[in-house]
Amino acid sequence: MGKRRDDPLRETIGLTAARRSAELLLRTVFRVRVTGLEHLPKTGPVLVAGNHTGFLDGPVVFVLLPRPSAFLVKSELYDTPVRRVLEFARQIPVRRGTPDRTALHRALDILRAGGVLGVFPEGTRGEGRLESVQHGIGYLALRAGCPVVPVVCVGTADALPKGRRLPRWRAPVTVAFGPAFEVSVDGDPRARRTIGAAAEQIRVRLRDHLDAVAGNEAA
Repeated sequence: MGKRRDDPLRETIGLTAARRSAELLLRTVFRVRVTGLEHLPKTGPVLVAGNHTGFLDGPVVFVLLPRPSAFLVKSELYDTPVRRVLEFARQIPVRRGTPDRTALHRALDILRAGGVLGVFPEGTRGEGRLESVQHGIGYLALRAGCPVVPVVCVGTADALPKGRRLPRWRAPVTVAFGPAFEVSVDGDPRARRTIGAAAEQIRVRLRDHLDAVAGNEAA
């Protein structure tokens, strides 16, 4: 029996082949180093939370994850030529600046089915210092009750700077996964204050992981 396109625990043969080919291309074009994959649970729902400094962050993490996954991506990308690629890769469009219930429900469906969901909670590219995050990730973590795995991308912004069409050949790119943790906050999980506290807890843990990775990179 063929693999269902909507099954978060499996992916089509075509998508698996595309991810493996993309990984080979990434490792050819860039000097890719991946650490901490042992922190990603082999089964069960997982929320992967990352910093966001460059366009490559999402595609790189998606390709390098050993398990099938879906990522929340800004809906504006679905108005560009990459729409078909995103649909083929089963990514979830989300409208920024307003609670997107459709996207959140689709994301929860993936987690409840035991799948992997990727989120860049800063909401937009920046310096990746995690000064603030969107509260949606707190909502997802509380409702799904699943482990959160932080991931930090270093070098992606320099590998493909904004406005540049071609990447810098053999630029170093590090993707570092950190230890899984579970959000623990008091209060009604549906209340804004509780959701905000959960999002802040994730932000702090992700920032701490970012600082640790930056320290290792500088050493």
